[in-house]
Amino acid sequence: MPSDSVTIALVQSSCCKDPAENLAEACRRIREAANGGARIICLQELFLSRYFCQEESYEPFQLAEPVPGPSTEVLQELARQLEVVIVASLFEARARGLYHNTAAVIDADGSYLGNYRKMHIPDDPGFYEKFYFTPGDLGYKVFKTRYATIGVLICWDQWYPEAARLTALKGAEILFYPTAIGWAASEHSGDVRRAQQSAWKTMQLSHAIANGVFVAAANRVGREGELEFWGNSFVSDPFGQVVSEAAGQDEAVVLAECDLSRIGYYRSHWPFLRDRRIETYGDLQKRYNEA
Repeated sequence: MPSDSVTIALVQSSCCKDPAENLAEACRRIREAANGGARIICLQELFLSRYFCQEESYEPFQLAEPVPGPSTEVLQELARQLEVVIVASLFEARARGLYHNTAAVIDADGSYLGNYRKMHIPDDPGFYEKFYFTPGDLGYKVFKTRYATIGVLICWDQWYPEAARLTALKGAEILFYPTAIGWAASEHSGDVRRAQQSAWKTMQLSHAIANGVFVAAANRVGREGELEFWGNSFVSDPFGQVVSEAAGQDEAVVLAECDLSRIGYYRSHWPFLRDRRIETYGDLQKRYNEA
């Protein structure tokens, strides 16, 4: 393996109602990934519970916990034992009545590197996240782990090129996207389902190409309430080529070798960062530019 390569893993699984069982399953999958050679391992969005945002209810707030907290303590010890980096998406209880959709990043020595709070919060049928989560206030972040400099964005952040760009500009070599996305169970049209899934993947492949970085999306699977999560977790290289991918409805650990030295090659051949006209982008700070 080239010296500048790192094997990463995405955990794609279904979730039950018991957070303790979900944590135990995640730890088992992390061990499986580490045994397969993975050095950086990303879990799916809100892996400790079923996706509770399908409706507005006060009961799920009981699932929230401090970050760092009890779950990160378990993962920190596991990371130390296996010498792996872990990206874990959690329901953060920041203060009384203040909650975030948060990704914790743990380094290979078990140290807690920090967290990223989801910036873009959806509010759509079946995805009522604004009821639960306050938008992130930490900005876009990178984490210099033992094996690579990584950026973490979460699910709905996937659809915003600005988020990917700003994270890449901070030095991210791999963008990780913990995800929980699926179809409405009532949507039976195969054409509609294929179009939605294709748009999801195409958007993320464009982030890889435009920024010259690896992109890794870890999605969940299984039916929960009125949602059918479509899985298809994947890793893309900086040219937008899928190098590893999971099947649609199967639980899986997706492994991919990322040769980080290729980032310079891709960026020199497609020099988008060189040719950016940054002095012309001021209007991006406006919601909309009226004619």
